[in-house]
Amino acid sequence: MFEFRELFQWDRFITPTIIKTFYWLVIVLVILFGIAGIFSGLAAMAISPFGGFIALLSSIAGVIVGIMFSRIAAEFILIVFRINEHLGAIRDQGHTH
Repeated sequence: MFEFRELFQWDRFITPTIIKTFYWLVIVLVILFGIAGIFSGLAAMAISPFGGFIALLSSIAGVIVGIMFSRIAAEFILIVFRINEHLGAIRDQGHTH
C-alpha cells in the first residue's frame, strides 16, 4: 500500500495503488443501483407490464455496461501511469550512455 508520508512527497504516485479500491467501490455502487433499478422495474410491471419489462432489461444492461465501463476506465488510468514509468525508464537509460 502506501504510507502517510508519501502523500506529501512527489517521488511516487499513489493513484496506481488505490485505483483498485476505487474500482471495487464503483462496482459495488453499479450493482446497488442495478438492484434498485431491477426492483423499480418489477414494481413498474404492476402498472405497465411492457414498461416495467423495458425498465428491468435496461437496468440489467446498465449494470453490465457500468461494470465494463468502470473496468475500462480503471485500466486506462493504470495504462497512463505505466506509460509514465516506461518513459522514465527510457529517459534514465539515455542519461547513462
